Amino acid sequence: MAPERTAPERTALVGPAELEQARQRIAGTVVRTPLLPCPWADDGQHTLLLKPENLQPTGAFKLRGAFNRLAALTPEEAARGVVAQSSGNHAQAVAYAARRLGVRAVVVMPDTSPAVKVDATRAYGAEVLVVPPEERDTLPPRLVAEHGYVHVPPYDDPYVIAGQGTVGLEIAEDAAALGAAVDTVLVPVSGGGLISGVAAAVKHTMPGVKVVGVEPELAADARESLRTGALVAWPVDRTYRTLADGLRTTSLGRLPFEHVRAYVDDIVTVTEDEIRQAVAVLARRARTVAEPSGAVAAAAHLFRGADLPPGGTRVAVVSGGNVDPRLLAELLAA
Repeated sequence: MAPERTAPERTALVGPAELEQARQRIAGTVVRTPLLPCPWADDGQHTLLLKPENLQPTGAFKLRGAFNRLAALTPEEAARGVVAQSSGNHAQAVAYAARRLGVRAVVVMPDTSPAVKVDATRAYGAEVLVVPPEERDTLPPRLVAEHGYVHVPPYDDPYVIAGQGTVGLEIAEDAAALGAAVDTVLVPVSGGGLISGVAAAVKHTMPGVKVVGVEPELAADARESLRTGALVAWPVDRTYRTLADGLRTTSLGRLPFEHVRAYVDDIVTVTEDEIRQAVAVLARRARTVAEPSGAVAAAAHLFRGADLPPGGTRVAVVSGGNVDPRLLAELLAA
């Protein structure tokens, strides 16, 4: 379990006001995804509910944060255009939000991004710059300096965090409507925007509920950061070993790290084989298409229950479903 830690200054954290403002901005664009019961996953002690963010128009939760950020631009900022970096899901979200709002978007993507994500980003109208992984995070600041674009980072931004936090608001409301006494919310972890927002929302609306992050063993920088109390980074050649391309970020963002320290109870890891199995199980049993990154939270419930807090009902966020069809076929055939 995570060590004792001191909460950061409250002013650095997203709170109820920012979450509610985000909810209002994204209404009408972002889908309110349901909580799906999974009776096939019951083991006699634990039940599972899925939060299927793969049902968003762009196939992932990232639309929430991206649209909230772009919708908050001033007219002067919107006229300058935006630049973002992403392996795929944030890229598509920014491109889609920009098209909806009439804003120019330039997106920097690593050359390891799945073709399905690159093609979808271009199809939404963004200019896509494909670069080596080492340049993904360094090129956007240069483009800001050269062209005056507004930077829309994938996770290290309060508007992005608040937008992702609407996932947590919906979980709280829908669990109450279902009469489900949720004990633990499982959230995939990459740069930390999703778990930061969800954890903030859950802790403000569902006191006592545990929030646990899940990441691949091959990209476990966030777990190391939480358990040591210091923000650490793993090199690209380590994090890019995992099949879960959306979770290859080398470290938590600085603002997400503050939220994780304040609100997240623990971070656990899953193996590559468990991720692969979870994708197949979700497709066969839940009729839910999840990319490897989106399947890690369900994998923790299915295979790492002993590492999770005690309690009867867990919610697993399926963060995205933008999986290459050939990879999905391979995982289903295994």
